[in-house]
Amino acid sequence: MATHEKVDVAIVGAGPAGSIFADVLARAGKKVVVLEFGPDWNDNELISSEIWGRRIKHAPQFQLAGRNNPGHGSNAGWGTGGSMLHWFANMPRLMPIDFKVKSLYGKGLDWPISYDDLSPYYDRVAADVGVSGDAAQERRWHPIAKDYPMPPLKSFRHGEIFRDAFKARGIPLAPTPTGINSTEYKGRPACINDGWCHVGCPIGAHATPQWTHLKEARARGTELRPFSYVTRVLTNAAGDRATGVEYYDDKREQQVQPASAVVIAAYAAETPRIMLNSKTDKHPNGLANRNGLVGKYLMCHSGANVWAMFDEDVQNHMGTTSTQFMSYEHYDKRRPKKGFGSAWYLMGAAMKPNANIAGSRPDLFGKPLDEYMRRAVRGLTRLNVYGEVMPHAENRVELSGDKDAFGLPMARIIHAYDQDAIDLWNNSLDEGLEIVKAANPKEAWKAGGAAPGTIHLIGGTIMGTGADNSVTNSFGQTHEVANLYLGGAGLFPTEGSVNPTNTIMAVTLRGAEQMAKNWSAIAS
Repeated sequence: MATHEKVDVAIVGAGPAGSIFADVLARAGKKVVVLEFGPDWNDNELISSEIWGRRIKHAPQFQLAGRNNPGHGSNAGWGTGGSMLHWFANMPRLMPIDFKVKSLYGKGLDWPISYDDLSPYYDRVAADVGVSGDAAQERRWHPIAKDYPMPPLKSFRHGEIFRDAFKARGIPLAPTPTGINSTEYKGRPACINDGWCHVGCPIGAHATPQWTHLKEARARGTELRPFSYVTRVLTNAAGDRATGVEYYDDKREQQVQPASAVVIAAYAAETPRIMLNSKTDKHPNGLANRNGLVGKYLMCHSGANVWAMFDEDVQNHMGTTSTQFMSYEHYDKRRPKKGFGSAWYLMGAAMKPNANIAGSRPDLFGKPLDEYMRRAVRGLTRLNVYGEVMPHAENRVELSGDKDAFGLPMARIIHAYDQDAIDLWNNSLDEGLEIVKAANPKEAWKAGGAAPGTIHLIGGTIMGTGADNSVTNSFGQTHEVANLYLGGAGLFPTEGSVNPTNTIMAVTLRGAEQMAKNWSAIAS
């Protein structure tokens, strides 16, 4: 086992959260090392191919259990950038009601911060990475202090085709805010609208960490070590200080990186795995887990899709994987006729044949599939509705009795939807089909299944007001180990029904700046 020279901060994960921590702390003059499980990708290595793109969506092996197993490959990332390497780049904000679900509705949990606390950080993230959108149209739903730095992306027929149907039902739409350049921004070019965002953007129009926070951090001396599989956080004899991390390198040799502070900014299921495997005599249930909440309150969004076939060319291959239009109009958590939770409408994401178009009719094979796809590549489009799921302690990450390649317990993800989530999903499918039919397609149908599909992975290391109800405070600082911070969607006590990346970055920026401001007390 080799032990490296001590650094100020060891960060686990080079995704959005880890990259922001690295940028902020490097700007504060700290010596930072980022340990990334995957490779250090260069933009010229990214290939616009569904088959090639699978390699950047890799995640460590998990065991899946429970009634509704969450798929995680498209939520996690492999290599620098993490999931943002292939993210869809939707940049919506949570709504003010999302932060006080328990207080307002008697369900779920409350955040220890409010929308107003996070709002200035949303604005700063938009300026940092570049967001295209129309804040003026969004202000009917929530306050936005500053306009987005770029106008909305170009729209195409496969999104525009639904606008009249929404208008007829009194449901206003707005351009979806997106982390993709509609114009040149900070030396990065405008998007060319070829629709291959989900396998990596080789030109830099996609706001990935390689072009934004991670690039800035590396320019200020941050060291990135690819192919570093972190297994444990190390602590002192008293158990009240993190002293570094243990990891395996690309040669499968064990390494130790001493540090004055540690940040775990891994995938929402990976962070609990590392913490639970870091148990000692002072932390017998896992690191910072005296209350037993590490791994608990795991959440997924449900996804309700309605497909539509039109007898015209809707240009479904054009645009971006970020959707063209969205609506919060049906976001009220008590609005659904069935179920409970927020519903968020979005439409106009570009599609490709292998996954999206072929996957729209999983019942077809051979010649019927061939005939269907010949029509679908010209006329197919869809409406998506993301649904909120309440946090439940029984949805969790725990350690398995089986071991990984390094002899450590694997993580097991246990997840099931409650009846409210299933009813909300069915309600969204019913309402979505009514809207889609009003656009006069040749055919329209609901995506099938007895239960919702899963989108995103959120929770597992939630923030709160104290050690009795959470793993960290509102800055991501663990209650039990003052120099251990967490980052990512795992901190969310509730999830709303929108994509989490914008909120991940806003929460992280707030936490990283608090860490830098209080460095002397944290690192001493």
